[in-house]
Amino acid sequence: MCSSVCCAFGDFTDSGKRCEKMDNLTYIAFICLSVSLVLMLPLMEKKTRRIMIFMIVGIFSCLFVSELNSLLLRKLHNDIFYVTTTITPVTEEIVKALPILYFAIMVSDDRRTLISCAYAVGVGFALLENVVILTQNIENVSILWSLVRGFGSGLVHGICTVMVGWGISYIKKRRKLFYCGTFALLSAAIIYHSTYNLLVQSKYHYVGIVLPIITYVPVLLLTGTKREKTS
Repeated sequence: MCSSVCCAFGDFTDSGKRCEKMDNLTYIAFICLSVSLVLMLPLMEKKTRRIMIFMIVGIFSCLFVSELNSLLLRKLHNDIFYVTTTITPVTEEIVKALPILYFAIMVSDDRRTLISCAYAVGVGFALLENVVILTQNIENVSILWSLVRGFGSGLVHGICTVMVGWGISYIKKRRKLFYCGTFALLSAAIIYHSTYNLLVQSKYHYVGIVLPIITYVPVLLLTGTKREKTS
């Protein structure tokens, strides 16, 4: 499982053999992170608690996807490049979108709420992913590495999930568009994620690193403008 976490989650160092000896690392990191966050829930206010719950859901989603990606990686003969550019964007974005879809259908389709919850899922996912990759490659990491992971993959997961959450707030009110719209939103998130994974493994890796930051700025400005209009 851990060998695929190194590869399928965007860490492309040569550490496969060492990862195979650390099969329980993902579970250890999951327990350390999630237990502490769960214990904070009773002390939080309702809105803050909701965000934290979705962050924990994102951490669990990362754990689930790591197992799924491991299975697919073995089935595809450990073709890391193919899996990271074709398979993992699909599995990760679908799994991250499921709790947002459920919340929008069963609880609330309020746009601001969905955006906040969606970003929390993405951040939780990226949090466990980065912790696991950090501990597996401790000799190779640096301040630059942490900046790349934080502003790169961390933002990618958040932006992709926000893309789905934001779109659902529109199509939920238009039943004829719901199914095809949901498919379109997932497709957009998958293509964006796949493009990032492809760029960071190519000679244009600097473009891949900058892509999430460039995307985040207009999203931040647009959500800020919407917030001012509604307040």
